[in-house]
Amino acid sequence: MDSLWIAATGARSILRRQDVITNNLANVNTVGYRGAQPQFRALPVYGEPLPSNAYVATQGSSSDFQQGPLMHTGRSLDVAVQGPGWIAVQAADGSTAYTRNGDLRISGNGLLSTSDGHPVLSQNGTPISVPQMQSLQIGADGTISGVPAGSPASAAVVLGRIQLVNPPAAQLQRGVDGLFRDTQGPAQPDPSVQLAIGALEGSNVNPVHAMVQMLDNTRAFEMQTKLMQSLGQDQQAAAQLLNVS
Repeated sequence: MDSLWIAATGARSILRRQDVITNNLANVNTVGYRGAQPQFRALPVYGEPLPSNAYVATQGSSSDFQQGPLMHTGRSLDVAVQGPGWIAVQAADGSTAYTRNGDLRISGNGLLSTSDGHPVLSQNGTPISVPQMQSLQIGADGTISGVPAGSPASAAVVLGRIQLVNPPAAQLQRGVDGLFRDTQGPAQPDPSVQLAIGALEGSNVNPVHAMVQMLDNTRAFEMQTKLMQSLGQDQQAAAQLLNVS
């Protein structure tokens, strides 16, 4: 393993970091988005002649769980989790997953769903079905109530309660669908999790900071490629000298 290969691992890690930051920027306007942070590990190079050198290995990415800004909309089906916590939804494969996307709506088949089409789960873990209603409200604890179509205002009924959970952040893993899952199994409902009604949580990605990171990465990549070019030239010169000798 030579210095050129070690420099190449550094350049590769910078490209990986740039990919993550680019994806963060692409989701700067995504409701409830949690920014990703690439993770790397320095591994030692064993053996002669460079036993003290190290190369870079990618270890995936972690997530930034800081809360994003609250945006007040006044819409009755817009909710934002206040502080730590998650809204339980049903993923495409039927599994239980978690999101901070509180942009809720009634789907064509009458289910309470997120804006990206994931059915919201009730306390008992089933999708919440909403019949024809003339009014619908969501309480701070996730309770859904409303007045059925054709009924007087005094005939309000409770339709269910959104499952709100708060598993430890260390147990959460982001899937390729953007949803989070508890690696220890579905979390239990947490009554301490509260919703802000008529509001949405924005992405927690700081676009200015992300742009600065992109510029830093560009400069670092240029340095790595120049180092690789210099090492390649040195190897060629050494090979020519050996041939001459």
